Amino acid sequence: MCFACGKDNPVGLHIEFNCDGDTCQAEFTPTRNHVGWEDTVHGGIIYSALDDVTANVLYKQGRKAHTARCEIRYRAALRVGETISLRGWIKKEKGRLVILRGEAKRLADGVVVADCEASFMLERAAISS
Repeated sequence: MCFACGKDNPVGLHIEFNCDGDTCQAEFTPTRNHVGWEDTVHGGIIYSALDDVTANVLYKQGRKAHTARCEIRYRAALRVGETISLRGWIKKEKGRLVILRGEAKRLADGVVVADCEASFMLERAAISS
């Protein structure tokens, strides 16, 4: 039932993430259900997609973690129907803290719509040896 990736969530984004090692990727095409103003996608939808592409880097590695902080920078408007490519990757780790970067690029022209730096706190049992 995850809002971003849950296939059974009727109001979710239904993003399918593909992860390899320390990187995770996906594509997302917003619909009219994701509008914030006129035909512009709501910033919270873009944030949710970036939060999940970074979270899934750890989740797909079998490490349980929670977002501690996420700073996002919006760089360009995203319109309904414009597909974005999402990418998340690990920047660094220290103890239970993992810093990840995320990026959303418009597929048609490669323009960065938004990027983020997120801190995740690993659960104690999920710390790498």
